[in-house]
Amino acid sequence: MMFRHLALAAAIALAASAVHAKTFRWTSASDLPTWDIHSQNNALANGIHAAVYESLVYYNSRTFKIEPVLATAWKQVSPTQMRFTLRTGVKFHDGTPFGADDAVFSLQRAMAKTSNFTVYTQGINNVVKVDANTIDVFTDGPNPVLLNQLTELRMMSRAWAEKNNSMTPKDIKTQDENFAHRNTNGTGPFMLKQWQPDQRSVLAKNPAWWGKAEGNVTEIIYTPVRSVATRMAALLSGEVDFVLDPSPQDLARIRSDAKLKVIDGVENRTIFLGMDQHRSELPGSNVKGKNPLKDVRVRKALYQAIDIDAITRVTLRGLGQATGAMVAPQVTGWTKDVHKRMPYDVKAAQKLLTDAGYPDGFEVDFACPNNRYINDEQICQAVTAMWAKIGVKAKLRTQPLATYFPMIQRYEASIYMLGWGVPTFDALYSTQSLLRSVGAGGDGNYNVGRYSNPQVDALVERTKKETDLALRTQLLTRTLAMSNEDVAYLPLHNQVIPWALKKSVEVVHRADNRLDWRLIKVN
Repeated sequence: MMFRHLALAAAIALAASAVHAKTFRWTSASDLPTWDIHSQNNALANGIHAAVYESLVYYNSRTFKIEPVLATAWKQVSPTQMRFTLRTGVKFHDGTPFGADDAVFSLQRAMAKTSNFTVYTQGINNVVKVDANTIDVFTDGPNPVLLNQLTELRMMSRAWAEKNNSMTPKDIKTQDENFAHRNTNGTGPFMLKQWQPDQRSVLAKNPAWWGKAEGNVTEIIYTPVRSVATRMAALLSGEVDFVLDPSPQDLARIRSDAKLKVIDGVENRTIFLGMDQHRSELPGSNVKGKNPLKDVRVRKALYQAIDIDAITRVTLRGLGQATGAMVAPQVTGWTKDVHKRMPYDVKAAQKLLTDAGYPDGFEVDFACPNNRYINDEQICQAVTAMWAKIGVKAKLRTQPLATYFPMIQRYEASIYMLGWGVPTFDALYSTQSLLRSVGAGGDGNYNVGRYSNPQVDALVERTKKETDLALRTQLLTRTLAMSNEDVAYLPLHNQVIPWALKKSVEVVHRADNRLDWRLIKVN
């Protein structure tokens, strides 16, 4: 009799939990490349990782002010020493406690040679354990954006990494894997239940999470779907609740559907084209013995041959804000002057090519992703057609995210597309990664065209340690202006990000195009 009562009680409890269980099903074009949190600095992956792994601090999704997460307090001990008090009672998903040893290890791991996160550790020269729940972060000079950098440095268990041979990050330039590539052990509100690359990821609510979520989601199912038509069909049929990257041409239809809605806003991400300015000869080009892209007149010609208004109007259907700057308006250092584009002018572009010695143009390799940014492949097809008008025969090749980014980081593209969001909302994140000559400590880590200007390098170095905020902003702006003068890149547009979802789902739109898993409600 007692057994039957216990069984009945258990059945009732199970039924009640099933009623309250909420699954959030969502999709976008590409899958995350790895679960190793310090391996590949990829915006989509970083956002998904944040459901499982937590950082010391994070941005509040509504105010974008920095708030405590695994650190509850911090204070500036000296201009080069910041002390962090760690949250107590936090446990990793395997049940082991989080503490200072893990925080020190995680920050040092992010500084490793195989880490793609050294841009977030720039300026950090040492991390020291003070006691079981306190660490000190030492910098090589004053660092006014240290807290912003720490929002993207997530914490991993030292004991787990040591046990599973994952003390250093997976090297994205190789096919080698470590245990952390496919397995997780974070402190976050969700745990990885299943990952089938390019097919499906399932996250389950962490019942032992230290925090309290505003949302009610107990399970997250992510299905990467390259075909935008298939993604939109899944939303319209009710198979998914949310599409991160909806088709621009379907937005009007979604807005008029009584069961669906669109939430949109400008993302802090700039889309641009980079160029190989390092090699003495471009692979696959019909120009032998020299590199046309080293000539500023050629770079300017490519710039002025792009009709960006046509791209934003036709290809992007308004989901792009044309720009001449390498950062979006929300980012410190941006000004209207650096935002101003050179005019679209085919005749001027043709004259520049003639003056540079290429009256008939030239052939050049052109690489683009096909599942990362809004209509990325279509944009590159449009640019290819525009360049053809001035005689530049771009041999376009496209690849999915998982293979594209390792490829360009091996310097295997002559011209390439890249989108650069700014998690710190400070232009140093961009100037150091994209404009600084390739070096150590995150310098030039995505400068895969290997642009180099000693004056720009000097400005970046000054900015790293400048504490006068007004002067620092001036240095950032000057660096961006010099990039424009050199035509170091070909800026295209800032993305306008629409999210398409069921009306029964509540989310908070963020300028970094990521979901806050703690706030999602499925009604």
